[in-house]
Amino acid sequence: MTDTSRVGPANQQTNPSGSRPRVLIAAELESLLPEDPLPGYEAVWISTLDPTPRGDFVAAILLLSRSMGEEELEGLPKLQVLAQCAVGYDNIDLGAAARRGIPVTNTPDVLTESTADLAWALILAVARRMKEGQEMLAQDTWSGWSPTQLLGLELNGSTLGIVGAGRIGQAVGRRALGFGMRVSYSDAEGRPDFERAIGAERSDLPTLLAESDVVTLHLPSTAETRGIFDAHRFSLMKPGSLFINTARGDLVDEGALLESLDEGRLGGAGLDVFSREPQVPRELVEHPKVVALPHIGSATTQTRRAMAELAVKNALEVLAGREPLTPVRG
Repeated sequence: MTDTSRVGPANQQTNPSGSRPRVLIAAELESLLPEDPLPGYEAVWISTLDPTPRGDFVAAILLLSRSMGEEELEGLPKLQVLAQCAVGYDNIDLGAAARRGIPVTNTPDVLTESTADLAWALILAVARRMKEGQEMLAQDTWSGWSPTQLLGLELNGSTLGIVGAGRIGQAVGRRALGFGMRVSYSDAEGRPDFERAIGAERSDLPTLLAESDVVTLHLPSTAETRGIFDAHRFSLMKPGSLFINTARGDLVDEGALLESLDEGRLGGAGLDVFSREPQVPRELVEHPKVVALPHIGSATTQTRRAMAELAVKNALEVLAGREPLTPVRG
């Protein structure tokens, strides 16, 4: 059986057993992986709250919550691969990794369907004003059925605008057919297969915002996209429309979003990600027209296990001298 250990003062710098190369691995993944996840290697588990150790680790299998930049990589001189257990990798300095010849991998595809399901859960909850209805019952203020009570958005016949039509964006779009929605998308690339499959129409972003009843965001976090939804972009949205974000929190100016909600320009918002996680503005959490969730887009047992297993496989492939299964192309 592979030796396992925890990060601590006695084993940060050198391999205490001296017999197996060491792999740094996020402790949060332990319950998702088999008992012997790294045959031939010593697994050293590190929790999110632990500082990144320095030493002779040959691989690191980590989460989005851990930054890996110049300082961290400088302390890991034998590192051969950075295997991210997530699709996104904005926590990793790709330039610093490239300068050291360290390949970076991620876990695309395996979380597409679960994240698309969560986006639709938010769309439905916001469109039908479920939070407000639940609060009415919880506070015992419901006086009975009324024909004008909590009127929401009829999805059938409405337009879904997808900002970023990658794997997850397209999966969200495919689900829209079952609700009778027209689908529009904005993306740097045309997606002809997507268009043929569901009749989606490509549009520039201002037009999409002006015409969509529901806007769902599926962009990566990059220097070009951070803060893309600011006061100007919210002002372009169709009055009363809904905004959904299951991508990255730093794509959105949360103050501008709150202002748009408070002024009634937006009809509601569904959010699974925030700009300074795990810190979330109370104004968003408590807003009657906001459904807020704690970054659970891919949180199904099957998906999280598949993500952890793919991250480990990527690390083992590189350590064996082979190409990783899902490399990040910087």
